[in-house]
Amino acid sequence: MKKVPERVLQTRAAWAANDARRDAGLTEPDGLEKYRDISYGPHGDQNLMDIYTPRRTGGESFPTIVNIHGGGFFYGDKELYRFYCMHLAELGFAVVNFNYRLAPENTFPAPLEDTLAVFGFISKNADKYGLDVSHVFLTGDSAGAQLASQFACICSNSAYAKLFGFELPSNVKLRAVSLACGMYSLRDRARTGDGSEIIMDYFQDDALFDDPRTEILENITADYPPAFVFTAQNDFLVNACEPMAEYLRSKGVHAESRIYGQKNDPLACHVFHCNLRYEVGILANRDQAEFFRKFL
Repeated sequence: MKKVPERVLQTRAAWAANDARRDAGLTEPDGLEKYRDISYGPHGDQNLMDIYTPRRTGGESFPTIVNIHGGGFFYGDKELYRFYCMHLAELGFAVVNFNYRLAPENTFPAPLEDTLAVFGFISKNADKYGLDVSHVFLTGDSAGAQLASQFACICSNSAYAKLFGFELPSNVKLRAVSLACGMYSLRDRARTGDGSEIIMDYFQDDALFDDPRTEILENITADYPPAFVFTAQNDFLVNACEPMAEYLRSKGVHAESRIYGQKNDPLACHVFHCNLRYEVGILANRDQAEFFRKFL
């Protein structure tokens, strides 16, 4: 097991305290089916998922959102995202909320391998949990948005998938993706300076900057799924939103983009949509759902 630097432990604790304050007093909604702590892979607690669906009265299935949580590749889990994912389920979707292996204990491409395992699990267990895997949607924020954007590239470009040795389940159809408050080019992140420690914790090996698997944008084709790219005015990654949407459109991909909130609103910040007391965040989540419904 790799030794975890003290700076990582301190940042995890600080972020957890902030997220706990944001979510303090929230309660889980009624009216949902909640399947918890389902093992989807071989890595113990790091490969657990929850599935939330609207209440089933028969054998119906629901269009399915797979959510990849944020946290700089080194922080976060499904418990942190349960309120957000249950909120999406209330909008008429089955939602898969999963843990994945974190850096620096685990390195690139462990989160992508785990996402593939999630797709494999839902492909085999769709009927049990009421999942319509012919209509799957991918969401992610922050580092989760980077991972979601990359996994959507893997799903839509077989040559790129082969670089990872990934074989995707044929019955799972990714219809669209929603990318929140993300950065989208790993190669644009400097090897030194702000943010470099996070990237190097994830890669561990400087040579991975030259690994063809990190050429994400270059492997996006017109077959990439429709994308909803959004952020907030005071997100520190706000400047990545519109360029990503424009790049997708230049490749022939249907892409819509939104920047929410006002500059004078401190709540219009990074991962604002996870704040379920924030009206603008609720609006963004409803817009995500409406975007997905276009592709049912």
